[in-house]
Amino acid sequence: MTGRIKFTKMQGAGNDYIYVDTTQCVVERPAEFARRWSDRHTGIGSDGLVLIGRSPVPEADFTMRIFNADGSEAMMCGNASRCIGKYVYERGLTDKTTLRLLTPAGVRTLTLHPRGAGRVESVTVDMGEPCLADRSLVATADGSLADGPVAACGRQLRGTFVSMGNPHLVVFTADAETADVARLGSSLEVSPLFPQRCNIEFASLLDGGGIRARVWERGSGITMACGTGACAVAVAAALTGRAGRKTTVVMDGGSLDIEWSGADNHVYMTGPAEFAFDGEVETA
Repeated sequence: MTGRIKFTKMQGAGNDYIYVDTTQCVVERPAEFARRWSDRHTGIGSDGLVLIGRSPVPEADFTMRIFNADGSEAMMCGNASRCIGKYVYERGLTDKTTLRLLTPAGVRTLTLHPRGAGRVESVTVDMGEPCLADRSLVATADGSLADGPVAACGRQLRGTFVSMGNPHLVVFTADAETADVARLGSSLEVSPLFPQRCNIEFASLLDGGGIRARVWERGSGITMACGTGACAVAVAAALTGRAGRKTTVVMDGGSLDIEWSGADNHVYMTGPAEFAFDGEVETA
């Protein structure tokens, strides 16, 4: 039987997703619909599908589930978190400017920065502490990789592993603009070094300050931005002495301000969130 589901298209720094409020619409096959709707030729077009729900536990206000364009479920997405903050505030689901979002990676705190007429200009997300070693994610003796060797497409590169709820490998290059993101990123994503696959960032320092980064997202391919990826880039830059603990990461879709706090070891990400359009899609 054919049904219809209401959705909202949103983007944060160019990282675009289809958002469905599951308190209004039930999505019974999210992985299938993520693949179908994300197709930029035959579907709505997006980096994936995000489901917004009411939290079943008092420790959080709302929930987020996120499915990549290939249907795989992600643990966390910084850009999508910011968009959810804007969505629930501007659509009247809450009047709070500090929200707790339950994700598969744990509870994340969102601080909304409203401007006139109830509009949210930007959102800061407490992304939690970075994880630098996890043997389930990195096939090394201690589950870490700090500016260590990685092989891709017959080349020897050096990368740093950082997990922000999902795994990232940050590869610093002389010029991120010229990095072969598609070829090297797709190879590194499925490297035996990463048992659960990996997100890949190619980064270089900017002359005027900040870091330029380009992204290959696990399950989605090249994307305009990645919030957890920007955090991973900033942490990797600080770990390797390339930058301080506060920096701006410039991605294809825009800039994100990242601070790795020395007080609580949490990473804080601030950036924009925007509506694109609303629509309805058939489920048959």
